[in-house]
Amino acid sequence: MEWFKLLESNLDKVATLVQFCLETISVVCVVVGLLKTIQLAIALSRSHQRNHPFPFNLLRLRFGVWLALALEFQLGADILATTIAPTLEELVKLALIAVIRTFLNYFLGKELEVEYKQQKQRAELAAEQFVKE
Repeated sequence: MEWFKLLESNLDKVATLVQFCLETISVVCVVVGLLKTIQLAIALSRSHQRNHPFPFNLLRLRFGVWLALALEFQLGADILATTIAPTLEELVKLALIAVIRTFLNYFLGKELEVEYKQQKQRAELAAEQFVKE
């Protein structure tokens, strides 16, 4: 039985270390997402034509994808935290993160779908205009 207690204590340490790594990756995702979104905003502002509206949706979608990824890693970290010593507060936090992540991913997926359809339509129109010329 002593080996079981040793395994249990080591599992606790490994889970804590992996939880920290997942939380760190989550923070990195948010920071990288912010930097990539700023980079896209600068590129779009340089190539923006005055008679067209600025494509804010592209910025939202870019950052939203990174936030969704960060939430995935955060959810993994929270799952690890609740497997070791679950408290009611941790279980509620885990449930809230799961619900937020699910809604974010659902609506982000819908927005991406609409944006891709619009890009496809614009590309088809541009191709038709190119053929006519």
